Amino acid sequence: MNSSISNDTSKNVKGSENEAIIKTHDLVKTYTKGKIETYALRGVSMEIPRGSFSCIIGPSGHGKSTLMHLIGGLDRASSGDVVIDGIKIADLNDNELSELRASKIGFVFQFFNLLQNLTAVENIETAMMFSKNAPGNSKEQRVKALELLRLVGLEDKAHAKPNELSGGQQQRVSIARSLANDPEILLMDEPTGNLDSKSEEEVLDQLLKIHATGKTVVIVTHNTEVSDRAEILYEVRDGKLNSVTKR
Repeated sequence: MNSSISNDTSKNVKGSENEAIIKTHDLVKTYTKGKIETYALRGVSMEIPRGSFSCIIGPSGHGKSTLMHLIGGLDRASSGDVVIDGIKIADLNDNELSELRASKIGFVFQFFNLLQNLTAVENIETAMMFSKNAPGNSKEQRVKALELLRLVGLEDKAHAKPNELSGGQQQRVSIARSLANDPEILLMDEPTGNLDSKSEEEVLDQLLKIHATGKTVVIVTHNTEVSDRAEILYEVRDGKLNSVTKR
């Protein structure tokens, strides 16, 4: 594999705000069961600018999460292209795709996905095992993990396990973990879906702070409290990109 995924500086130079860091072209995803073929996405073409705060919205079951998974390389498209920072992910083998995800993309999901037997700081450190961008030794990794907990306001919870944290605190640990390898892109699927109003506000505040550092943030959400903060709204209906609203 060309090492440009993580090391080629031409791929890491920050472009203008209007430059697209994520592009999809005629993206199609189908699922086949027996003789029945179901379309989850029907030719979605979109561009997401570098450094933007965007939300993908629309009714349940219309393809939002499928689109997110294809953008993040968690699933393969049936046809069409996804391009991440100039890299066409369909051209990558599984190992190359894993490296791309580890180095360029941070993921946050609705159900936190924290390892229950590990502390907050240990959960963040585990994410550093899979990227060339991670610090070189365990001491440096611990320092960075603590810095990330400080960023989300949870340094005092470093040695707490998930069952000792509130839902909002667990999601903030998940956000810190998503930043472990300094990715340019954060992809989030309903990150406030399991939170009460107070915890939701805490998480949103942290996301806005992180976006202000230059990260590209893309959130799948039904929550208007989240989508009201977005700079761009991509509405997906019936597996198609129905509209794009820029604010």
